[in-house]
Amino acid sequence: MLDIKFIRENKDLIALAAKKKFVAFDVEELLATDDLRKMKLQSVEKKRTEQNVVSDKVASAKDPAERDAMIFEMRKFKADMNKEETELEEIMKKWRSLMLLVPNIPDMTVPDGESDAGNMEVKKWGSLPEFDFTPKNHIELMENLGMVDLVRGAKVAGFRGYFLKDAGVKLSFAIWNYALDFFSKKGFSPMIVPSLVRRENLLGTGFLPQGEEDLYKTQDGDFLAGTGEVATMGYHSDEILPMEDLPKKFLAFSPCFRREAGSHSKDVKGLIRVHEFYKFEQVILCEASHETSVRFHEELTRNTEEFIESLGIPYHRVINCGGDLGLGQVKKYDLELWVPLEKKYREIASASYFHDFQTRRLNIRYKDTDGKMKFAHSLNNTAIPTPRILVSLVENFQQGDGSIAIPEVLQPYFGSDTISKK
Repeated sequence: MLDIKFIRENKDLIALAAKKKFVAFDVEELLATDDLRKMKLQSVEKKRTEQNVVSDKVASAKDPAERDAMIFEMRKFKADMNKEETELEEIMKKWRSLMLLVPNIPDMTVPDGESDAGNMEVKKWGSLPEFDFTPKNHIELMENLGMVDLVRGAKVAGFRGYFLKDAGVKLSFAIWNYALDFFSKKGFSPMIVPSLVRRENLLGTGFLPQGEEDLYKTQDGDFLAGTGEVATMGYHSDEILPMEDLPKKFLAFSPCFRREAGSHSKDVKGLIRVHEFYKFEQVILCEASHETSVRFHEELTRNTEEFIESLGIPYHRVINCGGDLGLGQVKKYDLELWVPLEKKYREIASASYFHDFQTRRLNIRYKDTDGKMKFAHSLNNTAIPTPRILVSLVENFQQGDGSIAIPEVLQPYFGSDTISKK
């Protein structure tokens, strides 16, 4: 959410942001509603003041007839005021709904584009593997090694269901434990965070109202989050943080749930798109400075790149175009791992910064050195998700005999240098 004063002063920028992000938003409608809101609020407040004056007169009136006459007039006055208060409430509902749809302004470095097809590669790392045998995809590899059972997964959990087994489980735990050590050394404080969250946390982080179709909802109106960012950002909602505590760096671990609505016709096989997975998420709260946000954005991105490089998996980085940005994102990078059997890169992490878009909604503030209250800035980036990373790992490190070599950094956590058939 942006400040209404800022929106008024920069309405042309807001209109351009909506156009660049391909968001259907009319800034003029918001400003007209805001004018009406202010006019109606002023009228209601004036009537409330008048009511207080008359109430005082009634209380001090000595003549019963005069008092009764004033009470009669007050009833009519109160009915009019109640009508205006109801009108104000309706205007406020519309105003709040429109405010939730205001897009954040993309950074000037964000390229134009309508979808992820417009994302631009800005970095490539690692040599793509060359096999002297006929390679297998991750499904065949993992099924042959008893690491996954997709058939029984679908039987139990439905479409996109899966069971990880034996070495598949051990490899996931090895990645988690290595990630915990790796990112903790970067100064991130680990937390296991809730997946079950209240609606206001998803509104605060910008996943609602637009993304509701991709969320699982409970019978009580709560939601299962698709990322630990949601709960982590809610951790300090409605709080004033000491400036000396900034930046705050969290490494959030949680189960994650996504309906993958609208993706039934693509990428449906194996562990690429699943409804239930696990993820470490980096989250930062920092001072309200564009330069600081940019610096931490590069830091978060580089942290995950270093993690991937230590595993030895080829990847590239893309800068997301305007049409592939969320409502609140100022800028986003995607990191994508090489999947040999598809001969393409697949997203493994997204690094974003938001300025005060999220913190204004969640009311996360701090007092600056000059004593002024400010909304903090927020950023996040995936540290690593499982089981998706297993797709690239097993395909890139497969051997001619159907075994899988374990990256050296994972071997102490896994307990072996190879996964092979028993």
